[in-house]
Amino acid sequence: MKKSIITPALSAILALGFMSSCVSTKKYEAALAENRSLVVLQDELNRQKLELESERAKLREDRDRLTQEKEDLAKEKASTEASLRTNLSNKSEQVNQLTTDLQAREARLKEMERILAEKDRAVNALRKTVGDALLGFKASDLTIDVRNGKVYVSLSNQLLFKSGSTKVDAKGQEALKKLASVLQNQPDVNVVVEGHTDDVPIAKGTAGMQDNWDLSVMRATEITRILTDAGVAPQRVTPSGRSKYVPVDPGTSADARQKNRRTEIILTPKLDELFQILEQN
Repeated sequence: MKKSIITPALSAILALGFMSSCVSTKKYEAALAENRSLVVLQDELNRQKLELESERAKLREDRDRLTQEKEDLAKEKASTEASLRTNLSNKSEQVNQLTTDLQAREARLKEMERILAEKDRAVNALRKTVGDALLGFKASDLTIDVRNGKVYVSLSNQLLFKSGSTKVDAKGQEALKKLASVLQNQPDVNVVVEGHTDDVPIAKGTAGMQDNWDLSVMRATEITRILTDAGVAPQRVTPSGRSKYVPVDPGTSADARQKNRRTEIILTPKLDELFQILEQN
């Protein structure tokens, strides 16, 4: 066998080639490792990219949704503001109308108060005038007072009539004629003549009468004739009979029955102006 002879030069060349081979392998392995790292990095980047694209798509959806909500809110705001303006305008008109109505009612109320005050003054003046005209009569026979805005002239039957009679005595005629002279100067006063009896039934067989109703009506009618014959306009006078049913004293004593036997002449100022105002309401 032939022995190989390796010269120093060859050794050097072989060493150099071996070293070059080792360097290439390391670079290759390094390149492979780097390539693997890059692949992993690329995969991670692709994953992140997909996540970012998904997140961007979601953000876009959120943006579109928020934009739509903003538009809807703007429309709702505009609609609400328009509705509020309309309601405010309507309410303002209602308030103005109510204010106008209230002012009109207040004006009518003041007018009513003025008329009532005038009527009160007229009633009090009428009461004084009637009282002055009838001063000569006893308080037990004739009283004058004001009730519910009316003047009540109450004449006892002792002054006017004998028991069971419908004819007025001379003293009673004198009082009625004096009253008539006052009423002739009071054209705006209506007159109601009310006849009242006690609770004792009339005697059977009394001419033209069945009971105390007839007696009270006939006495009121007789007094009405005297007033109208003395000059009071008949259209202003109304006779009525109340029988025993409106006593001033509910008792049954002689004194109570004497009080209940009476004629009340009720003087009422006309309230035409007041009624006209009430009708306007």
